[in-house]
Amino acid sequence: MLLTLTTTHKPATDLGFLLHKNPDRHQTFDVGFGTVHVLYPEATPERCTAALILDIDPVALVRGRRRDGGMAEGGLLTQYVNDRIYAASSFISVALSRVFGSAMSGRSAERGELAIKPIPLAARVVPLDCRGGMDLAARLFEPLGYRVTALAIADRRGKPSRYFDVTISGTVPLRQLLTHLYVLIPVLDDEKHYWVGTDEIDKLLRRGEGWLPQHPERELIARRYLKHGRRLTRIALERLAELDDTTADDEDATPAAILDTIEAPLRLNDQRVQRVIEVLRAADARSVLDLGCGSGRLIQELLKDRRFERIVGVDASTRELEMARERLNLDRMPERQRDRVAFVHGALTYRDKRLAGFDAAALIEVIEHIDLPRLDAFANVVFGTARPRTIVLTTPNLEYNARFEVLHGRKLRHPDHRFEWTRVEFERWACGVAERFRYQVRFEGIGDPDPLLGAPTQIGIFTWS
Repeated sequence: MLLTLTTTHKPATDLGFLLHKNPDRHQTFDVGFGTVHVLYPEATPERCTAALILDIDPVALVRGRRRDGGMAEGGLLTQYVNDRIYAASSFISVALSRVFGSAMSGRSAERGELAIKPIPLAARVVPLDCRGGMDLAARLFEPLGYRVTALAIADRRGKPSRYFDVTISGTVPLRQLLTHLYVLIPVLDDEKHYWVGTDEIDKLLRRGEGWLPQHPERELIARRYLKHGRRLTRIALERLAELDDTTADDEDATPAAILDTIEAPLRLNDQRVQRVIEVLRAADARSVLDLGCGSGRLIQELLKDRRFERIVGVDASTRELEMARERLNLDRMPERQRDRVAFVHGALTYRDKRLAGFDAAALIEVIEHIDLPRLDAFANVVFGTARPRTIVLTTPNLEYNARFEVLHGRKLRHPDHRFEWTRVEFERWACGVAERFRYQVRFEGIGDPDPLLGAPTQIGIFTWS
């Protein structure tokens, strides 16, 4: 089985430093169940490719007890007649961790900054057993920002098989790509060559840190990674839900509540909600996404207007979604009214086809909670994948913060804000996104403007046709 890693980052030969493997040498490693070869078919300043070739020892598999200490499963016929020695599987995941362990951890003495920097990368895996086809591969990798291409491998009769020559490409840190491959290759194969116990849950959570809790297919990933063990899967999903639920236990400590305390004298949140609704009405929107819906304040107001026939709230916090359901009294709401609203658990930096097909999307004080390096992924999701006809987005005006004495000298309005923009900064970002995704954008202010500092809240209204 073959896995190649290619970059066009310049100088591309920096890939050797990141992988801790010299491009001028052919290296071999004993991994217990076989031998791993690492070599570089090409290594120029413009393009560099590292190849990992895994040669499994079939005799060790048949003996029933392999050199890595694991027990082969199944009867004698199963041991002889299987694809384990040919198709990419959990064997290659183990090889990745043992041979490229330092790269997976993001360590590089010579290229420390580059090790955590997004660079153009493409991983080719052949043959890859996709039990679920390329549609499943896309569902697993595309939400993480990758592009998936594949060629079907025909069987001996010339008919399509479940095996593919797959390329996964994107601009990401190398450690991130390796980690995603480590977890998701066995998920696609839907099998593991070793016994799975509770320690495998810790391994999954460790490798899935920062991406798995918000992945739209996290339940499928956990189930397949843990070999369909019901108890193990239940425990893993409970722990993932805890990791995903980033909202504080005290409702008064939520970002919205703290912002209300700061902005209460101006009633800014009421003004934001009302202006957003006015924009949605003017756009003749019938279906609306409330992205980052929080506790459902906007949705509560939208439900009062029958012109909004379909309303979907999306949030990364399960606690916030539960608070929204409680705010709306969904259990006691008339059926006709309840049918107009739904909630989706998901993160706005992961592609999600459930967000497509809406007339409009609202984002009230959301983007400032997103890490700056993730804003491109956010734009791809909202303006690319969802692509509603109208997008209305509000965010604080950093300049106006000087008027809030309650900030006591703090620069940002809330400690969870990753950034806040001046009017120029917001307009520069918004115009760039609009041009990239072929939207038109206009800007307004919300709240009484200061002659020098502008309005306390900025609003961008994006339209596409």
